[in-house]
Amino acid sequence: MKALFLTALAACAVTFAAPAFAAPKIGELAPNFTATDTNGKTVSLVSLKGKTVVLEWSNNQCPFVRKHYDSKNMQATQKYAAENGVIWITIVSSAPEKQGHVTAEEANKIVADEGATITAKILDEKGDIGHLYDAKTTPHMFVIDKDGKIAYMGAIDSDSSPRPSTIAGATNYVKAAIGELAAGKPVTTAQTEPYGCGVKY
Repeated sequence: MKALFLTALAACAVTFAAPAFAAPKIGELAPNFTATDTNGKTVSLVSLKGKTVVLEWSNNQCPFVRKHYDSKNMQATQKYAAENGVIWITIVSSAPEKQGHVTAEEANKIVADEGATITAKILDEKGDIGHLYDAKTTPHMFVIDKDGKIAYMGAIDSDSSPRPSTIAGATNYVKAAIGELAAGKPVTTAQTEPYGCGVKY
């Protein structure tokens, strides 16, 4: 079991590539994108101005993503976001034949099986949105405020271990950012280093 786990971790090792665009910055407008979600609906970030938006980079086969979904931590964070009127968009930037690549049908089944509470799921096969945001890992999280500016970006929480047992003692940065924005307060921790599997561009 340990050998299999280590093999899985090796398969999702983080690799960093130079961004094709200027990396997004805290306090600046989030890069706009328009895409079709897994249900055939058009999602345009600029049209969501006036609402808080969370972008979640995901790869269903990544052990770090599994950490947060199998423990229901990601779903609990999504539910908290929904309760605060937040739009949640999950993005899969895995290229064809790469780890985590799925069809729209497979993606929708994953959402249903996991009980995820999300607004939309986008398959970014060419990596256009991922490179636009310089998304490095799965998960890699962005919280965009009602003015369309990036209020938080980085890890979902403060513990980079792949072990689900570490979630209870960790600070959930995404939940904290959502709560502070809902209360009209500045985000205390606005940027952290993301951890997880490298996005499979």
